[in-house]
Amino acid sequence: MINNIGLFWVKDDFRLKNNLALIKASNKHDQVVAFYLYKKKKFENQEAQKWWVSKSLQNFKSSLNNYNIDLEIIKTETYSSFFEKLFTKKNFSIYWNKTYEPSYLKFDKYLSKNFKLHNIEYKILKGNILNEIEDIKKGDGYPFKVFTPYWRNAEKFYLEKIPAKEKKVKKSKKKISYFKDTINENEIYPKKKWFKKFEEYWKPSEENALKELKSFIKNKIENYSDARNFPNVIGTSKLSPYIKHGQIHVETIWQECMKVKKKGVNKFLTEIGWREFNHTLINNFPHMLKGNYSKKFDRFPWEKNTKYLSAWKKGLTGYPIVDAGMRELYSTGWMHNRVRMIVGSFLVKHLLINWTEGEKHFKNCLLDYNEANNVSGWQWVAGCGADAAPYFRIFNPILQGEKFDKEGNYVKKWVPELKNIPKKFLHKPWELKNDKVLKLGSDYPEPIVVHEKARLKALNAFKKI
Repeated sequence: MINNIGLFWVKDDFRLKNNLALIKASNKHDQVVAFYLYKKKKFENQEAQKWWVSKSLQNFKSSLNNYNIDLEIIKTETYSSFFEKLFTKKNFSIYWNKTYEPSYLKFDKYLSKNFKLHNIEYKILKGNILNEIEDIKKGDGYPFKVFTPYWRNAEKFYLEKIPAKEKKVKKSKKKISYFKDTINENEIYPKKKWFKKFEEYWKPSEENALKELKSFIKNKIENYSDARNFPNVIGTSKLSPYIKHGQIHVETIWQECMKVKKKGVNKFLTEIGWREFNHTLINNFPHMLKGNYSKKFDRFPWEKNTKYLSAWKKGLTGYPIVDAGMRELYSTGWMHNRVRMIVGSFLVKHLLINWTEGEKHFKNCLLDYNEANNVSGWQWVAGCGADAAPYFRIFNPILQGEKFDKEGNYVKKWVPELKNIPKKFLHKPWELKNDKVLKLGSDYPEPIVVHEKARLKALNAFKKI
């Protein structure tokens, strides 16, 4: 044991299991203090995540108490200003897990250089990922740009690794505090009270993440390949916010899935593969974080239409499946993956609004917002990303609704003004023409664009590039 204090920097690591930095710190030091840096600017356009982070801090603090480890929250303008003060102290060693975003990995280099300079022991450990980004390359040393060959190689690489025997978090001899001027997790809560609805749907804790995984594997994974496409049934794991905030490690998910021999396991793990692929993309091609991965899209004739954008955000486009998705997002901080593709395609291809506007809105509203997944997902839909959907794939919101929400249960749940519409007209209410059942324009909006015309316009715009 080392006599000085072990500091554990919590980022998206709200877990005890498979938390390498916390385990390392607690096994090397008699006394450990965990700290979380709350940078207000980071959350300026991530309102939904403030709620999740605040709840996560509260629950993780309680878990760490059982190990005599204090979790202290420090408000800081910048990470640099906090660490510059820390460099002047000598009574600690520090540990943290990697976050696989270019800005964080760049900051890791800055910290490494300065901790060495000040002769302070530090350790950066593997974060919430199966393979390190630099481990998976093509035979010529270049990064993969297509998912299927990437995942074939990544999966093989991971399976051939000898799994390390997992250590556990060790209890500190006594609980101590370390930092001055700490804040309470309640100070992170969003100012607007709309997040109150989230509490009906989510419990942001490691305990709940493990429970959800167990329930999913037991009851749903077998039908996952088909059920995942239907938003009216709970066919997905809904683990994405827990993965994003590190309440569960992807290795834990992998290990638990490998214990069962059920039909949907491979398909489900492929989704973990997409997350890995997206992280390699943003690190190997960081320009895609600020614009199009494919440079030819820089010439695309996007349209600025605040009226259409506002209607899309509020779920008032007149297309029921699109509106249901946008309202689900606002109410729950989450949206079904099939519907994410439908609403994304509608914004980009029906309204010709730049995908960056959709990415910004999702960033603000999604509890599972992840830079790699969000940017890559939007560019996949727009057709300007790596291994993206072809430009001529334009989701028909009427047919998508009729195919994946046949009985209309999803639409009726989130767009209750349509609950009395006959099934035949549910996904195209403008064809009903019965004011006694629905007054189009007052009870529910008329379509802001006509699908056939919008599709033709989009195809012509895409042809220009």
